[in-house]
Amino acid sequence: MKKDDKEIKKAVRERYAGLAREKTGSCCPSGSAQSSSCCSPGLTPGKALSAAEALYTEEELETLPEEMRDASWGCGNPTAIAGLKKGEVVLDLGSGGGLDCFLAAQKVGAGGRVIGLDMTSEMVSLARQNARQMGMSNVEFRLGEMEHMPVENNSIDVIISNCVINLSPDKDTVFREAFRVLKPGGRLCISDIVLLQDLPAEIKESLDQWAGCVAGALEKSLYLHKLGAAGFVHITTEEKNVPLSMERCQDIAGPQTYLDLSGKIASVIVKASKPT
Repeated sequence: MKKDDKEIKKAVRERYAGLAREKTGSCCPSGSAQSSSCCSPGLTPGKALSAAEALYTEEELETLPEEMRDASWGCGNPTAIAGLKKGEVVLDLGSGGGLDCFLAAQKVGAGGRVIGLDMTSEMVSLARQNARQMGMSNVEFRLGEMEHMPVENNSIDVIISNCVINLSPDKDTVFREAFRVLKPGGRLCISDIVLLQDLPAEIKESLDQWAGCVAGALEKSLYLHKLGAAGFVHITTEEKNVPLSMERCQDIAGPQTYLDLSGKIASVIVKASKPT
């Protein structure tokens, strides 16, 4: 049965609210009935590296407090590919605990500004707490949805996002909003999950897998088409196949086995710009 947008957003919000409360890098809250491997694409069961260690350089992580290094729920490192410059204004969609925002803030400097946007109040509270701990004055966090960004028109130089747009049930609106808030000539530099092959029905119909960054992923060409339809130009991609064996979670019928999704999904870097 097709899930409606409200159900999907509720499932996503509950998942990430739990993560914020626990301040853990695991995709599923510890002690829950859900598998710890039902998201964090790229990390197979038993992998020793944390998500942050797999995605960021040692030099980047050394600039963050120890407890923040385990709080990464992304699939890439958007600040590494954004080419951020001093004085730029950056918007991070789905900013979570603020890790990418803090790395971006270091790159844009005191004359720049970073806005983190997240729809989960617990994540916004966690990010603000982290910002206070780090003493960063050029970062702010706003509560809001990507489909209705509380951001002024033509006010952003660069949009980054780390494995979050796939969580939205209305990606057309997300891309239109991103286009609206960017300045003419502004850049979109994001990491996300896309489909290379169709997924099993049990994955696509699972709310848990929506929250786990997989069920809501679009086929790659459709994802890029939607970006173009929103007005973006100079769209480029770089993909990395995700060798993921996904453990069936409790809302999927059947024994606790692994679904091999190798070759079916990919972590992709997407760059695009708003015309000048």
